[in-house]
Amino acid sequence: MTSTPPRLNYQTARFMISAPKLAQCPADDGIEVAFAGRSNAGKSSAINALTQQKALARTSKTPGRTQLINFFSLGSDDARRLVDLPGYGYAKVPEAMKKEWQAHLAQYLRRRRTLSGLILLMDVRHPLSEFDIQLLEMADDRDLPVHILLTKADKLKQGPAKASLASVKRQLGEWDDLVSVQLFSSLKRQGLDQTYAVMDRWLASADA
Repeated sequence: MTSTPPRLNYQTARFMISAPKLAQCPADDGIEVAFAGRSNAGKSSAINALTQQKALARTSKTPGRTQLINFFSLGSDDARRLVDLPGYGYAKVPEAMKKEWQAHLAQYLRRRRTLSGLILLMDVRHPLSEFDIQLLEMADDRDLPVHILLTKADKLKQGPAKASLASVKRQLGEWDDLVSVQLFSSLKRQGLDQTYAVMDRWLASADA
């Protein structure tokens, strides 16, 4: 029987460093879980809800302000980390800058050895954008597990929210061995335990 990994204390998360590109990231050892998503998908709010901190990840009224790869350590050492990746697809910035951000994000996803799983956030009302699919393909290339949070579930009634969840699961059938999906609401604190269970599993191997 497979034992359940112990619940980690995500409230211990603290800011480590911001890196503009892969070369400036912390040493590629330990283990990391990264968060990615469109700039208006509620990524910072989700990180703050999961760590039970109001401002660990900075939120902004202007989506797309996260231009750096932000690292947060868990616990007393830096062996386990959460990583906030640059948002994409919405920021009102020059196209060349968008492409530069996306290139750094792709390098991190493809080359970071300590990355054990990707939390991919999508607005439940607008899932599976073109770049969401590109991220899933990158993850598939390196057999990286992905857990999708369909955020802002409180914006829909229960029926439409469940219908969106079922639709996303159907569309991602080819990746069902690598990708899992759930509903999530930072405002209502919906789906936290399910997300914690996934993150605990991915980060448990830091003890190996």
